[in-house]
Amino acid sequence: MSPTDLDRVRQAVHLAESRTSGEIRVHLDDTIVDDVLDHAAFVFEELGMHRTKHRNAALIYVSVAEQRAAVIGDAGIHEKLPNGYWNSTLGVMLEQFKAGCYAEGLCLGVERLGAQLAQHFPREGDDRNELTDEVSIGR
Repeated sequence: MSPTDLDRVRQAVHLAESRTSGEIRVHLDDTIVDDVLDHAAFVFEELGMHRTKHRNAALIYVSVAEQRAAVIGDAGIHEKLPNGYWNSTLGVMLEQFKAGCYAEGLCLGVERLGAQLAQHFPREGDDRNELTDEVSIGR
C-alpha cells in the first residue's frame, strides 16, 4: 500500500473514532503464520489493545504474505455485537481485496466497526484517543 493509501486508512480510523469511545487499529503483517486468527489475537495484545478503558477496541489484522485477514475485538465489544458480525465485516473487506482495492476494503471495515462502536459505546465527554490511529506494520 502506498503512503497515500495508509493515510487514507488512518483518516478513516480517526473519523470512525470521533463518534465513539471505542478504539480501532489496522495492522498489516508480512509474517507467515499457521493460524491467522490466533496471530491476530497475539498482535492485539502486543499493541496493548486489551488495556482500553471499556475493553472496546477492535483490530483489523491483515497477513499480507498469506493474503488472509481477521477482525477481532475485546471483551466489551464482543458482548454487544450480534453473532456473525466479525465474519460479515471481514467478508465485505475481502470482496474489495479480491478486486485489488485494499485501501477501500480497509476503510469499509473501519467504517463498519466505527458504526457499531458508536452505537454501543458513544463518545464520552472526557474521551481521549487511547491508541494511535496510524496503521501498524509488522515484518
